[in-house]
Amino acid sequence: MGSRASTLLREEEIEEIKKETGFSHSQITRLYSRFTSLDKGENGTLSREDFQRIPELAINPLGDRIINAFFPEGEDQVNFKGFMRTLAHFRPIEDNEKNKNLPATEPLNSRTNKLLFAFRLYDLDRDDKISRDELLQVLEKVDVEQKMSIRFLH
Repeated sequence: MGSRASTLLREEEIEEIKKETGFSHSQITRLYSRFTSLDKGENGTLSREDFQRIPELAINPLGDRIINAFFPEGEDQVNFKGFMRTLAHFRPIEDNEKNKNLPATEPLNSRTNKLLFAFRLYDLDRDDKISRDELLQVLEKVDVEQKMSIRFLH
């Protein structure tokens, strides 16, 4: 699968993604390999269903919200560049120190962008506010997950 990943991703694309996201060349090729393994339709995009097959997301109480973060409003597919842009929010902030030579735009994994990203996970109706109901939905999901894991401990 590694050879498939390296042959389909051009060097220029890797460099462009590297500049935009701060990921290293090796991280990009590994993530491309993972992306292509998730792409069950083999069409160069991932659907929500492709993400739902990831065990860690399937059991995460916020899994649906994390999955939705990969899809711009009205879209039902994400390509590799969009996938990488979203993943960049999860990179440690310290990584920015290593990439000081990047353009002056704020990195996707800056504190500000991480906060905006997290906020959007909770703002379901995208009205730039987290309503009481939206917050309660999250708390209920997390509470149910905690109760389930406590039951398994006994």
